[in-house]
Amino acid sequence: MTSNDKPKDGSEEPRPASPRGRQASRQAPQPVEPRPRRYMVAALPQPHPAAPGAAVPALDGDTVRRLLEDDPEVRVLRRLRGTAGNPGAQAPGFPAVVVAEMTAEHVEALRRQYPQLYFERDRLLTYSDVPQPPRRRRSAPAVVPPGVESTFTFLVRDADGTPLPGASILVTGHGWPAQTSTGADGRAVVTMVGETPESINGVTVRPRSGYWSVHIDRPALSTTRDNLIEPVRLSETFIGFPGRQVFGWGQQAMNLDRLPPTLRGAGVRIAIIDSGADVRHPDLRDRLHAGVDLVGGEPDGWSVDAAYHGSHCAAVVSGADDGRGVVGFAVEAEVHVCKIFPSGRFSDLIEALDYCVEQRIDVVNLSLVSRHHSPLVAAKIEQAREAGVACVVAAGNDGGPVGFPGILPGVLTVAAVGKADAFPPGTAHEAEIRGPVTGDGFFSPRFTCHGPEIDVCAPGVAVLSAVPPDGYAALDGTSMAAPHVAGLAALVLAHHGDFRGPFSGRDARRVDHLFHIIKSSCVPLNLGDLHRTGAGMPNALRALAPALAQITPEPVEADTLLGQLTAEMTGAGLLVPAAGGPDGEPGHSGRDGQAGPGVQPGMAPQAAYGVAASANGPVPGGLVTGGRRGRSTATGGTSSSTGRGGTGSRSKRGGTAADRPYATGPGGGRTPGGAAGDVPGAPRTANGTPAGGSGPAGGEQAAAMAWLREEMRAAGLLDEDPGDPAE
Repeated sequence: MTSNDKPKDGSEEPRPASPRGRQASRQAPQPVEPRPRRYMVAALPQPHPAAPGAAVPALDGDTVRRLLEDDPEVRVLRRLRGTAGNPGAQAPGFPAVVVAEMTAEHVEALRRQYPQLYFERDRLLTYSDVPQPPRRRRSAPAVVPPGVESTFTFLVRDADGTPLPGASILVTGHGWPAQTSTGADGRAVVTMVGETPESINGVTVRPRSGYWSVHIDRPALSTTRDNLIEPVRLSETFIGFPGRQVFGWGQQAMNLDRLPPTLRGAGVRIAIIDSGADVRHPDLRDRLHAGVDLVGGEPDGWSVDAAYHGSHCAAVVSGADDGRGVVGFAVEAEVHVCKIFPSGRFSDLIEALDYCVEQRIDVVNLSLVSRHHSPLVAAKIEQAREAGVACVVAAGNDGGPVGFPGILPGVLTVAAVGKADAFPPGTAHEAEIRGPVTGDGFFSPRFTCHGPEIDVCAPGVAVLSAVPPDGYAALDGTSMAAPHVAGLAALVLAHHGDFRGPFSGRDARRVDHLFHIIKSSCVPLNLGDLHRTGAGMPNALRALAPALAQITPEPVEADTLLGQLTAEMTGAGLLVPAAGGPDGEPGHSGRDGQAGPGVQPGMAPQAAYGVAASANGPVPGGLVTGGRRGRSTATGGTSSSTGRGGTGSRSKRGGTAADRPYATGPGGGRTPGGAAGDVPGAPRTANGTPAGGSGPAGGEQAAAMAWLREEMRAAGLLDEDPGDPAE
């Protein structure tokens, strides 16, 4: 019985008061028997089938519960209340469900006796992360004599000799794999039955946090001494981390780091249905607003995450933008947590979705999967869709067909992609590389599920995010890909004008239009199989193009700063002087009396800046580096960018290639998230295609000014911001 199971009288079973009590309860041995199966039982909606030649009375939820409670071969655990259908929705109401344990034989007897009842297995759900690297099977494995066994002792520590407790170790050979974790001294012992040191195929070590994983193919293991493994610190890759805030490679690939600071997801509610989320973590503290614990039933149980899974997903969606650690997509969204893991089942998911409908949640992240279909769960997800709740679902990680509920038509199903330069060599992430690999390094990992149900793909290999209590880990899985898309969905709902106009109602049309915008924003990835990538990787700049087009700088600031900055740039030789202003008027005066280009009415800002002759290439249309999410400040005739996490003259957002180890490219060039010829920030239609017209755009002007300020700082023409802690 799991911790949320209750006896028939509704009272909680007494729990052991101490570890000693738990040990005492195990003194008397008991035969090991098969566990009873758990079922969800509901009365079929009218008209229900009738037994041949007999009238079958209708049953309601209360009658069903009493019927099962009075059955000595049934153990009732709990009841899920029924809900009415949404007004005007096509989906019918949802019946009351009784969750009970019984044998399969008794279920068949009840089906014959009560044909108006519906029985469905209440199956376990699994996380959508990667439990182990793919095994490389040999066509002719060695034959090991029966009774042979090998014992290996591992010592896991860092380069300074500090032991790493709690690191998981997976050893694979020709037979069954073995898994264990290190103790306080960093040591762990693994005994492999039927294996020799020569038959071991691989060893994978995953520290809890703060370090990269290690994967060794065909390891030379010893049975007589410690086998030493030294993982590499994350801070050796991300310099200054976690004291310096970084964008993940996936957020950069999706162009999150190029959005202006005003797009932060305020007013949108997101739910993470997972293993809870640790409110002690600096990147989650004050970011998690409410939740429900469907595992233990504790009032604040949702704020504890023993599995490390839900916290990781929550920080990808909405990690705090506080200048340290990681930053999420929708940092001002209202985040709710529904805890159903460990031991999460279909019935728990139904109850969590009921919570989401009641709380008027906008976007739900479902980083979970099952190999079995559930009509009851499918009906509940459709009911949530009719109520305006958008479900973003992980595809699954066993490398096969898409799992449930990702196969449903009313959800947005996300596959995982990786990037070859996003992690150091020798890690477990490297073992997931599957060809082909694009010129930018993108690949479809071995583990991701695939099929025609895949809608989009998102970063799901070596995703850096928060884990309890205050650490960080780089994890793999479609579990990590789905939160990238859920976070972007929250930004679109918060800032795209369509959801304040024709799609403002909470109904299925709203959900479908949201999914259409996300899919239309995608940049296709040619990885040899569309069933592994769907429409491609969503692009935040394309998805939010209408919102970007409405960002207009203050006219006085724009004109004044533009004149001063272009004059300084021209004087420094970074721009070619314009021949003259409109109607033959000279442009702004630069240094040494040199004429600079002026801003001319009717001329696009790039042309006014003499962008074709810029020493550093075209002016990028997207907003560039600043502090927290690119925030810029300007006072009088000088301007500076405030930021955290940068080095040199550029701050964390965008930055230089040297600032971003395993980054996607220099800030001013084409990033992997953008298509060829794409000018991020330029006016676009709702589906992400460039809009027509050649007049000036407020968003372009603001972007160009931000770029000019950064170039002047880099050239030493503007002082660094003394208030910037990164300088």
